[in-house]
Parts: sequence; C-alpha cells; structure tokens
Amino acid sequence: MFRSVFFILFICCLSMLSFAQVKNRDVQVGFAYGLGTEFENKNYSYTNHYYKLQFYFEVKETKKVSYQILIQPELNFATHQLLNLYFIEPDEPDYIKKRERYTKLKDIKEYVLNLGFLVRKPLSNQASLYALGSVGPMITDTETERLSKGFAFADVIALGVTFKINRITVDLRPSIRHVSNAGLQKKNSGYTTKNIDLGFLLVL
Repeated sequence: MFRSVFFILFICCLSMLSFAQVKNRDVQVGFAYGLGTEFENKNYSYTNHYYKLQFYFEVKETKKVSYQILIQPELNFATHQLLNLYFIEPDEPDYIKKRERYTKLKDIKEYVLNLGFLVRKPLSNQASLYALGSVGPMITDTETERLSKGFAFADVIALGVTFKINRITVDLRPSIRHVSNAGLQKKNSGYTTKNIDLGFLLVL
C-alpha cells in the first residue's frame, strides 16, 4: 500500500515536470540524500536518513532574487525509541504494556511529498543562497507513543547554498523538520529534527 502511494506521488511529480517543460519554464531536476537527528531531549531518540527526488520550477525572477516552487518526493528511514517511561501516564489503559512496547527500538518508514516555496539570491554566476519553507502530506508505517500510524505532515524550514559546476549544481541544505498530524489522529506529539541534505541538480 505505502509503495503504491509513493509511486502515485512520483507520477504526479513527473506530470508536473512535463507540463513545465511544455511551458518553457526554467526547470531543475535532481536527487538528494540527507541525515537527521532529534534535538537533545529526555523523552525519546529519533534518527533518520532519507532520499529525495527534487524538481525546481522557477516562478519569477527579478534583478536581485528569484522565486521557485520545489516538489520533493521523499522516502525516509527512521529509528525511534521511547526513553522516558513516564511519558506513558498511569491513567492510560494498559500503560505497562505500552511502556514495554514503546521502549523497544523501532524502524520506521515515512513516505512524503514535500511541497515548498523558496527565495533564491545569486552570489555569483556559479553560486546562490536560498531560504526554503515546505509542507507535505506523509504516510508513516509504524505507530509510536508520539505519533499514530498513517497520515501526517512533514514541515521543513531551511537555508541552502548551491554551487554550479558545468551543467551540474551541488545543493547543500541544513534544515529543521517537524512531523505531526495536526490533531487528525490520537497521538500527535510528533518529532522535531535537525537535518542536512546534499543534492545534485541538472538544468533541463
């Protein structure tokens, strides 16, 4: 099921890419790999690594900045563990069994479609700096004490820098990511991580 959802999201991105080419827009396509970990806390551990396809569509360009839309299908592999037993309170049904279950190390897969908007400032003919904000629907395959299995959202804010080498652009992006389900399901504490992405882009 989750693979099917991810495949459908990927096809949607390819369709948008084809539309952009027909309209003669400036389009960049690429791939990124990233790593992340939770901000230090006493309640849980969470580490992740992920793979993203990247589709940059230029919306507008001025003398000083350009504006782009970014679409990123993402496959995220995470590990999570409850560290604070008392996060599961005694008034919860079967709280002892839940503590035992949630304190075990878990492997989690997340399927995400990031939809972002960025402002890019050229530094030279080969380099640029940008600010990015994105939000996207997500499917997670594992329930934890912090987040229910199923539908959620991934929110990202980032600063990035790109360097162009011939036709290839190298994209380096530190970011902060928050995952939650906006209260649509019972468990919604979510996770917040600091991340770093390394990507490679090609102008079409």
